[in-house]
Amino acid sequence: MRITRVLGAALLALGLAAGPAAADSSPSPGASADDGAPTQAGTSFRTATEIEQGERATASGSTGDYLYWSFPADTGQRPTVKATVKLPARHGAETWQLDVYDGLRRRQACQYGAQSRTAAPDAGSVELACVLRTVRGWSEPWANDPLPGTYYIRLTVVDLADSDLGQPVGAEVRVESKDIGGAAAVDGSLGKPLVPGIAVRSGEEKEGSKEAVLSSFGRDGWSSGWWSDRWVWTGIGGVLAALAGIGGYALARGAGRPSRVPPGA
Repeated sequence: MRITRVLGAALLALGLAAGPAAADSSPSPGASADDGAPTQAGTSFRTATEIEQGERATASGSTGDYLYWSFPADTGQRPTVKATVKLPARHGAETWQLDVYDGLRRRQACQYGAQSRTAAPDAGSVELACVLRTVRGWSEPWANDPLPGTYYIRLTVVDLADSDLGQPVGAEVRVESKDIGGAAAVDGSLGKPLVPGIAVRSGEEKEGSKEAVLSSFGRDGWSSGWWSDRWVWTGIGGVLAALAGIGGYALARGAGRPSRVPPGA
């Protein structure tokens, strides 16, 4: 009996020592390459891999999987999401689709771009793109306007032959933004960006009297506020209006008394 207890304790110690090593060897959802670019994608909104704008992210998966990434977007930006799917040899055509959701998980419409494409059986890859509307600083509660915060990318196949289900595929995504500025700005600002868990964090920070962090990616604040280049154009418009008024008054007043009128009149 005593020998059995000693052997059991030894086996338990070996199991505890091997446990962390096994856990460390397993890949994490946010694994990245040597250059820091993510090499894996999440399988849901909660496990979406965070990427930065201008960063190229890659992932491997199987046909039929849902691949998720997330990225931040701020006021005045018009994000463009591009995805490339590398396809293996297969029996039939496949239709892939790229969807973008905001922080409230509302599907955002694309202004233009090939959001869904069908790859021929002999095609080696398929490219997708989605150009979102310009992110606004404020919106009505009932509207579906894009607001500053976290955005989610979902890439998946929507139509394929049953025999091609589960085939290995490779995906590559990249997000870039064009700064539109005051051309699409609106008055007002969003109190908090649409990022996961912002309400919970704000409550904890109030109790601890710490300044609120308004980004799920560690940034301190957003550019949303009262200032935009609309103020510059408004000032220029005011100056032009004043000059036009002065010019109109000078033309209406003329050079003074007409020469044909007698002096005593």
